[in-house]
Order: sequence, then structure tokens, then C-alpha cells
Amino acid sequence: MTDNTGRVSKAVVLKYLKALPAPFIVCKGKNKLAEIIKRIAEENNVEIVRKDDLIDGLYEFDAGDYIPEDLYEVTAEILAFVYNLQR
Repeated sequence: MTDNTGRVSKAVVLKYLKALPAPFIVCKGKNKLAEIIKRIAEENNVEIVRKDDLIDGLYEFDAGDYIPEDLYEVTAEILAFVYNLQR
């Protein structure tokens, strides 16, 4: 399945816990699984942020992996954005 730009649909779920050294990947999926992940997020009022450059970088890692240091800055921006929305 592709989106309207012809790209494969992908989703990566991140979580950050203060006790851990970095955010980590909870799960990921593409095509039909990505759509299921997005639907579950929407049903549970979880913010969905689209950053194609970030998702492409994260998709090469597995569930349970910490995000790599070179993606800290963009991930921090997203987490700050979501945190501000929740306030």
C-alpha cells in the first residue's frame, strides 16, 4: 500500500521514560500494519506526527532499540511538540 505520494506507508511508535537513557521503539509496521497502528493511535487519542525523514531513519531499527544519537534532536522536537499539545 502506498500513500498519495507513492511512498510505502510506514509507522513507528516511540516511547520515552525518564528512567531510561533515550526514547525507544515500541513497534513498527508498514503498509497494512502501519494503517492498523495509526488507527489504534487515533482511537486512543495518541498524537500522530508525520516526519518522513525521521521515520525512514528509524525504520531500520527494531522494536526495543533505543533511537540513535543522530536522531535525538528531531525526536526531542517531536516529543516537546506532543508534550505541549497534552498540556
